[in-house]
Parts: sequence; structure tokens; C-alpha cells
Amino acid sequence: MNDPIGDMLTRIRNSQMRGKAHVSTPASKLRAWVLDVLLAEGYIRGYEAGTDTNGHPTLEIALKYYEGSPVIREIKRVSKPGRRVYMGAKEIPHVRQGLGVSIVSTPQGVMSDASARAANVGGEVLCTVF
Repeated sequence: MNDPIGDMLTRIRNSQMRGKAHVSTPASKLRAWVLDVLLAEGYIRGYEAGTDTNGHPTLEIALKYYEGSPVIREIKRVSKPGRRVYMGAKEIPHVRQGLGVSIVSTPQGVMSDASARAANVGGEVLCTVF
């Protein structure tokens, strides 16, 4: 797999289109850090570590819905393996005039765009969520 973050975002997007309550994805530290930001911003109910039938570590993500529609309306990968996107603290874009959130990988860890601006650090913009 070349793009594990893109794979996880696609699994979340597809599961929400089908109305699933939970989705499973292979586990990694970076995926868990991205899920921590989604949880802190209120886009998912939660996640927990587990294993699949072959003993491989997985992350079970509990998706969040409001009045029958998914809370995540749009989730897009910004920085891809073929084209990485790095931005300074002042250059990080506001998603939908501040209604959405960008997830940024900084030297201080993976954080939301507002946290990165407050800490005055830039980094790789992983994805945007609205």
C-alpha cells in the first residue's frame, strides 16, 4: 500500500456512504494520531485498537452520525505520495471559512490547523475535513 492515510480516509468515506456504524483499518501510529485529531474535533465517536482474524493489528473506528446523516460531509487527502504539500503556520488554509479543519503533521506532532496556528508551527497538510 503506497498511501496508508489515503486508504484510511477512503474507508471512512465509503463506510459513511453505506451507513455503517464501524469501520476497520490496519493500525499504525500515524493513523492513530490522525484519528486523535478527528476525535478531538468531534468528527468520529471514537476508535480502539484490536486485531483481525490473522492477528494483524487494526483500528476499529466508530463513525458519528447526526439525524441520520454523516457528520463528515467531505474528507479529502491534500498531501499525496506523488506530491507532498508543506505550508508555514501563516499559510495553512482555512477550510470552508473555518467551519472545517485541516490536519497538519508538524514537528510537534499531528494537530489541527487551529492548533498549528496557535503554536506557530507549519508542516505537511495531510487532509481536510468538513
